[in-house]
Amino acid sequence: MTAELNEAVTAAQAGDEEAFRFLYRSLQPALLRYLTALVGADAEDVASEAWLQISRDLPSFTGGEFRAWAVTIARNRAMDHLRRQRRRPSVPVPVQALNDLAADADTADRAGEAIATESALALIRTLPAAEAEAVMLRAVIGLDAETAGRVLGRRAGAVRTAAHRGLRRLAAMLERSAADGVPEDTRYAVAPRPRTDRQVPHAPEAEPAEG
Repeated sequence: MTAELNEAVTAAQAGDEEAFRFLYRSLQPALLRYLTALVGADAEDVASEAWLQISRDLPSFTGGEFRAWAVTIARNRAMDHLRRQRRRPSVPVPVQALNDLAADADTADRAGEAIATESALALIRTLPAAEAEAVMLRAVIGLDAETAGRVLGRRAGAVRTAAHRGLRRLAAMLERSAADGVPEDTRYAVAPRPRTDRQVPHAPEAEPAEG
């Protein structure tokens, strides 16, 4: 896929509209899921703003990982949106949507399918911002830790740690609901409390030493 994307980028920069449509179709589904974790129901509007900038700036793209470049643009648009946003609505969430994560919470690589649903994304939005973004960039967008780190302005080790912690936190939510005897069809209203770390890009944080 990377080779195809690179070829499509080159063609799109030369004005090939079909190549640009290929880029859009390849990235938009994952980009929407990522933006949903950041801005909820406004993801499509933010994605539209991002694609307008991508199409405008594509001629100046000088190479590298196109997905990371596009996600960085989308993330910046999301941060702008969150700065303007004052309130966030409650979202009904069935915690059972993430049952697959409970069995294997130590890696982001297997999480993509489980977090592709709207309800699961809403639950992920209750995580600390750094963990939610790390999980989404690695499991949904498919970036490696180093590339995701460049998007977030953090070290690869910090991204890996945040993804690990995020998945473990999600698994703990499921374990608590199971211990409380929550019925399979019960839905919960999750209303994340406003946090300043979701409204501005976070600064790089200290990371544990990698061994």
